[in-house]
Amino acid sequence: MSLKNLSAPSKTHKYFFNNLKDKRIFNIYNKFEKNLKLNENFIVAVSGGPDSLALAFLAKIYSIKNRLNANFFIVDHKLRKNSSNEAKYVKNLFKNLSIKIDILKWNGKKPDHNIQSIARKKRHSLLFSQAKKLNIKNILFGHHLDDLFENFFIRMIRGSGLNGLISFDEKTQDNSINFFRPLIEIDKDDLIYISKKVFGDYIEDPSNNDDKYKRVKIRGLIKNLQLEGLDRNKFKLTLQNLKYANQVIKFYSKKNIINNSNFYNKKKSIILSKEFFDHPKEIVFRSLTEIIRAMGKKYYPVRGRKLDKVIDLINNSKSFKITLGNCIIKKVNHSVIISKELKTS
Repeated sequence: MSLKNLSAPSKTHKYFFNNLKDKRIFNIYNKFEKNLKLNENFIVAVSGGPDSLALAFLAKIYSIKNRLNANFFIVDHKLRKNSSNEAKYVKNLFKNLSIKIDILKWNGKKPDHNIQSIARKKRHSLLFSQAKKLNIKNILFGHHLDDLFENFFIRMIRGSGLNGLISFDEKTQDNSINFFRPLIEIDKDDLIYISKKVFGDYIEDPSNNDDKYKRVKIRGLIKNLQLEGLDRNKFKLTLQNLKYANQVIKFYSKKNIINNSNFYNKKKSIILSKEFFDHPKEIVFRSLTEIIRAMGKKYYPVRGRKLDKVIDLINNSKSFKITLGNCIIKKVNHSVIISKELKTS
């Protein structure tokens, strides 16, 4: 990438590109650009931590260089007393660099358990709504290499299957909205370096040091494993091999849906043939999960235990009718019919 050929008419643009003269930042940006490969407008999810501030910097340069519109949003979860002040502080950091960032507020009753997981879902929901409103199909998140490792161990403790264990990917999609994680190959230390160098400061989330949260406990576990010889590069290789296996399962699950399911009743229902279930359990599980998620228009798939019970019913009952994931599922003879549940007021 040549800086001489880049047009940066404003002082802000010049400031951003001048930071690329730092060799470490220059190399990080090149890795970021290689990972992203996006030629459409996008949203950047910001939290105020070093990860998201570094993401904002890298994404801003990418948008200027590729003449794209980058929209920045920070979610105020209102879970801590200082959350609103922190959001305003981040907004001022961006304002100093002439970057517009909007605050999305989570109003209403807050959870008293499973807080981090629910907050993450709400954050995604708010960003998803903005993407729809702005007619933008791409959202960038600041997840990095350490998040990849943490997610693996969290999912393992929960008893997740293969798809859950490697669920953090560089790109995922939901209802035609693309979720990008272009920092997934970048170390947190590099992100801290960028945020300090460019913004001069960042917000340290106190929950990152509160061991009542599972993610914090996992973080400590990983540090201990590293002291005992856990090799990060070999761990990455293991995750990559698992990802290859997962791609094979996805391929055959998609093929099963195409070959053994059909829409009817003006696409309000879908019928699954007997052959749909004549596959290894994981193929059936994945295929059925995707159909229920799509028909029920749910962001997250239904829980595995509930779906296992449905599969047992299908295999062992002549007929039944239940609701799951905003869908009505019923078995008639050898066929299974899935329809979207109609809500009554």
